[in-house]
This record gives sequence, structure tokens and C-alpha cells, in this order.
Amino acid sequence: MSVPRTTTPGSQLMETPERTALRRAVADLGGRYGSAYYLAKARAGEPADELWAEAGKAGYLGVNLPAEYGGGGGGITDLAIVLEELGTAGCPLLLLIVSPAICGTVIARYGTEEQKRHWLPGLADGSRRMAFGITEPDAGSNSHRISTVARRDGEDWLLTGRKVFVSGIDHCDAVLFVARTEDARTGKLKPALFVVPRDTPGFEYRPIPMELVAPERQFQVFLDDVRLPAEALVGDENAGLLQLFAGLNPERIMTAAFSLGLARQALGKAVEYARTRVVWSTPIGAHQGLAHPLAQCAVEIELARLMTQKAALLYDGGEDAAAGEAANMAKYAAGEAAARTVDQAVQTLGGNGLTQEYGLGALLAATRVGRVAPVSREMVLNYVAQHTLGLPKSY
Repeated sequence: MSVPRTTTPGSQLMETPERTALRRAVADLGGRYGSAYYLAKARAGEPADELWAEAGKAGYLGVNLPAEYGGGGGGITDLAIVLEELGTAGCPLLLLIVSPAICGTVIARYGTEEQKRHWLPGLADGSRRMAFGITEPDAGSNSHRISTVARRDGEDWLLTGRKVFVSGIDHCDAVLFVARTEDARTGKLKPALFVVPRDTPGFEYRPIPMELVAPERQFQVFLDDVRLPAEALVGDENAGLLQLFAGLNPERIMTAAFSLGLARQALGKAVEYARTRVVWSTPIGAHQGLAHPLAQCAVEIELARLMTQKAALLYDGGEDAAAGEAANMAKYAAGEAAARTVDQAVQTLGGNGLTQEYGLGALLAATRVGRVAPVSREMVLNYVAQHTLGLPKSY
């Protein structure tokens, strides 16, 4: 199977030679594993440990983390390339969004020296993994309603609450949880971040049955007076919201890269099939009823890639406000492009599009991830209406 090329005409103007080389190297690695490996792992309920370990050894998992802690010294721009190319090759590793992108970024920017030395080298080489817990059963997209609370008990913290849709806990060493602490001056609750090792007493997690075909399972979490030392708090107790968005913007950018990988994988399979499948004396790709929709998908994928690159470059350049707007737009554009492309790919293959041989059926559910998580497409449109267009807030 051929897949869309890793670079596009004029890409040398958009990416440095080092990033173009990174794309090619990661594409080669992903190609040695491919969708058959990934789907076999997913259907067996096993993590993609072999690919994860090799990607870590090659330096790809920690390409965004500081070099002094074992990372590559790059940024989210580089890590997004890694996820996009692995996804294009058929191996969209969901934990890349979580472990190095969210958790690694937050700890690198706001963690203590001890936290950085303790966690970042392992996150960079893949020997350690960290999950991220923010969503709650009753809060949904409204992070202001988060009810998981951390309260002081002497020098320690006691963490109590519930979380849902936490990815990959069973293969992670710890979880970075978003909780709320009480402001001593106002009595109001404010967000704060805590690292909780998986084996901490009072920390219980249970799998959520999902229709997704993925190596990473989803979990609900129960925190019952989980006692944490003072050093479990990441960053400043009084700057939680700022620190939280230091991780949420990379999450949106990486989710866009995840969706782009799925879209390019599906487009590659559809194009190859349309080139070679002959029904009435000519390949079906010669018919505009199939050729035009696939061409439209290619256009939409490329537009989403450009917005994702813009968002990542803004974030890496320290333009947090502009990056927030671009990251939301990129996540929206890539999610929509992926959903349309996978749908068209299935339609192009007809009945073969739903066979396990081609692996497109599994992508139908996977593309929904980019439309509903980590923030729904509707909430992205609310954000753009309010912050970009200046319209009244609707919620």
C-alpha cells in the first residue's frame, strides 16, 4: 500500500531540513510496523510496546523535551510530526498526546528541578509513561465545574474525586490529575495539578468498555482521600489555570496531528485502491464521482496540516494566546478532514472498506476522537465565535 508522501511541494519552505528528515525517519519506522501490527495489538488488548520502545530509543518520544533531561530539545512542532507520521503509517499512538505532550510539557515548564530530574528522562526515552486526568462525569467540557478537590492535611495533600476517559492508566507509572484547591484568601476553588503514582493507596481505576479499536484503553478513576506529599503539586498553587493551558494547547495540536495521520492513512489506502481496482475496463479512480471527492479530501488535509503547523510554531514561539486560537482551529479542521476522508475511503472501497484486511472500518470510530475530544467541535466553534469574531458568549 502506498501512502501520501511525507512532504508536499514547497514543504522545504515550511519546515527545516531537520524536520523534513525527522518526518522521513519516523515514516520509515512506522512503515516497518504498519497498521497490521497496530490493529493486531489493539484487538488483542495489548499495548504497542515494541513500537513505543523503539521510538523512545530513537529519541522520537521525547523530541519536544529539554535536552538537559534527555529530550531532543525541540518543541511541539517536532512531536506533532512524529505522531502524524506514525498515524499515516497506521500506528497512531494515542499516548504521544498525553505522556510527552501534555505531562512532559507541563513538568518541563513548571515542575521543580527534582520533578524534572525524576520524570522527564523516562518520559523522553519511553521507559516511563504518564496519563492525564481532567474530564469528570458531571463536568464534561466545563472545566470550571471540576469537583475533584485537593485539601491540605499538614504538609500533605488529600485528593478526592472522580475522573473518566483517562487513557492508558494500566500501562502508565503515574497520572497528572487536575484538581481544585481552596484559595485561602477568597475561599474559592482554583485549578491545580498533581502527579499521582498509579500504586498510591486510595487510587482506584476501572476500564470503560469502548467500541474504539486501539491499544490504549479508557478508564474511570476513583480518588478517595489519596494522600500525597507536598512535592506532588506541580508548579505554583496560585497559577493553576495558566499551567493547565500550557498542557491543553499542546493537547489540541497533537490531537490535530493524530487526526491528520488517520486521514492520510485512509487517503493512501483509498487512492491505491482507486488506481488499481478495475470494474468497467478502467480503474475506478478515473471516474470523477470518486476522483473529485478524494481530491477534495487531499485539499482539506493539506489545509488542516498548515493550520496545525501554524499552531505548533506559535506555541513553540511562546505566543500562548495566538497559539490557543490556532490550536483550536487546527484541532477542528483536522478532525473534520479526517472524518470526511475516512468516510470517503470506505465508500471508495465499497464492501472492502469494512473488511479487516483494509483496516478502514476501525478508523470510522477512531476519527470520532478528533471531533469529540479533548474538546468537542461545538465548543471549538463557541471559542472561535467568542474570541475570534467577538460575538456574545453563548454558554
